[in-house]
Amino acid sequence: MPYLKTGNLSTYYEEFGTGEPVLFLHSGYSRGILAFCGQIQPFYSSGWHGYYPDFRGHGRTYCDDLTWDSARIAEDMIAFLDSLNIPKANLVGYSTGGGVAYYMAARHPERVQSLIAIGNGGVVDASGAQDYEPEALLAHGETDFIENVKTLHADAHRGNWEEYLLQEVRDWREHPSLTQGDWARITMPMLLIAGEEDGFATTERLEKIRENCPQAEIWIVEGCGHRPHFPHERVKDVNERMLQFLEKNGRKGG
Repeated sequence: MPYLKTGNLSTYYEEFGTGEPVLFLHSGYSRGILAFCGQIQPFYSSGWHGYYPDFRGHGRTYCDDLTWDSARIAEDMIAFLDSLNIPKANLVGYSTGGGVAYYMAARHPERVQSLIAIGNGGVVDASGAQDYEPEALLAHGETDFIENVKTLHADAHRGNWEEYLLQEVRDWREHPSLTQGDWARITMPMLLIAGEEDGFATTERLEKIRENCPQAEIWIVEGCGHRPHFPHERVKDVNERMLQFLEKNGRKGG
């Protein structure tokens, strides 16, 4: 699959389908194709043009600069759309990708047709971040996790897996951080999805987003945690709800 070069950043992405564009924004510690493995075929067969990039610092995307955060990735994604001549896209962001979607929608609302966020409560929540620092992982014998990081993100961190993990933890502790004015600029249709057992995207936090963005729809998925759209949770139900939302709101002029 292709690389797209913008400045000194070479973004790796997968692309499937035709029709209106849907930009899938993955979670931390992951890659586009993994975070949305349960969405590729359903969205493809439903007539949507899906783009699955690996973020700066992740997967097969590479850059001389190893530093990144969610706000910077949001600007990368706008440049990504520019390079593909996509004036406006639907966003589906999961976890960290949900924060990226919020930044894109707040800073470039004219580029966002609709926004679906999964598992992101719109606030900084650093709970558990310290357990993912390199020293903590080594101390706890999390060698499998470290080896997965090395394998999944070797191109991005170029062998410096410790720096990759430090960047992830830093982003976890600082983002998303939007002002009242930022939220006020997010006026496009929104669907906020969270598992009922997700401690990061709680009902209270999603309701707080809706106070600022009254157009937002909220769906709490029963029996699920942080990954309700994954194949081992309620992927079929979540896909159906997302596709219904997009059919209503994701077309030009809709």
